[in-house]
Amino acid sequence: MPVGVRLMQKVSSTRTFAKVAPHVIPAMDRAVHRLTRGKVMLSAQMLPGLVLTAKGARSGQPRVTPLACLPEPGGTWLLIGSNFGREGHPAWTGNLLKHPDAEVSWRGETIPVRARLLSGQERADAWEAALRFWPPYATYQARVEREIRLLRLTRR
Repeated sequence: MPVGVRLMQKVSSTRTFAKVAPHVIPAMDRAVHRLTRGKVMLSAQMLPGLVLTAKGARSGQPRVTPLACLPEPGGTWLLIGSNFGREGHPAWTGNLLKHPDAEVSWRGETIPVRARLLSGQERADAWEAALRFWPPYATYQARVEREIRLLRLTRR
C-alpha cells in the first residue's frame, strides 16, 4: 500500500478530521465536479467517488452529495453512511430510505439508480468488504453507538 494512502487512512481516523472534513471535502468535490462537467472529484484521487442526487426526505427537493463509494462487480455501488465517525446518520441515507430512486454521476455519466438498505448476512459481508476497502471505517464505527448504514445502489 502506498505511503500516501496509509497516511490518509491515519489522518482520516482522527476526531479532528471528523470535525473538519464534512465541511471542506464535499464543497471542494461539488465545485470541481461542476467545473469538470462530472469527470473529476478531488476526493476520488484517494477513494472512488460518485455524486448522488436524491430527493430530500422532507422537502422532496433534489439534494446533491459527493460520496466515496465501493464499486462492486456487476455494476452496483456500496455506499457507507459513516458520517466521518460522527453521531447521527448522514442526511443522504435518510433521503434514500424515504426516496430510494435517485441518480448518480459516475465517471462523467448520469445513471438512474435504486438504493436498498442492507441487513443481516448481506450487510455483514458488505461491511467486511468496506473494511478491506477503507480500514478507517472500523474506527468510525467504534466511535459511535449507531450502526453505520450500508446501502447498495443498483441501476434502474
